[in-house]
Amino acid sequence: MFTNIALLIARVLLGIIFIGHGSQKLFGWFGGYGLAGTGGFFESVGLKPGLLFAFVAGLGELVGGVLVLLGWLNPIGPALIVAVMLVAIITVHLAKGFWNTNGGYEFNLACIAGALAIAASGGGTYSVDAVAPVALLSQPNVALIIFAVAIVAALGCLVLRRAPKPANA
Repeated sequence: MFTNIALLIARVLLGIIFIGHGSQKLFGWFGGYGLAGTGGFFESVGLKPGLLFAFVAGLGELVGGVLVLLGWLNPIGPALIVAVMLVAIITVHLAKGFWNTNGGYEFNLACIAGALAIAASGGGTYSVDAVAPVALLSQPNVALIIFAVAIVAALGCLVLRRAPKPANA
C-alpha cells in the first residue's frame, strides 16, 4: 500500500510541475512568457524557429505532465518529460555546471530520475492505467521503443539546433 501511495504522490508532484512548466511556455501562465517570449529565448539558444520549438517543448511538458499526473498511458508521459529535459540540459544548463543555483542541470536530472522511476514502476493502484490498462503499453519492449523514439526526437532537436551567435562585447 505504501508503494502505491508513494507512486501517487510522486506522479501528482511531477505531473503538476510539468503541467505548470508547459502552461508557462504555451499560455504565459504562472509567470511564464508564453509562446512568443519562450520562442524568443529558444531562438537565442539556437532552437530555430523558436516559436515551433517553444510549442513542441510546452506541449511535451503539458501532455507529459497530464499523463504522469493521471497515471495514464505509461510510459508515454515519462518519455516526453525525459525528452524535453535532455534538450534543456544540453542547450541551456550543461554549460552552467551541475547545481541549479547556478542555472545548472541538477533539477533536470531529478526530473529525469523521477520520470524514469515512474515509467519503470508504472502508475500504481491509484492510476487510470490500473483501471483501464492498455496491454500493449505494459510490455517492456514497447516501453524501450517509446523511450528510444523520445530520445531520438530529442537528439533530432539538438541536431537541428544552430549555434547561437556570440553577443557583442
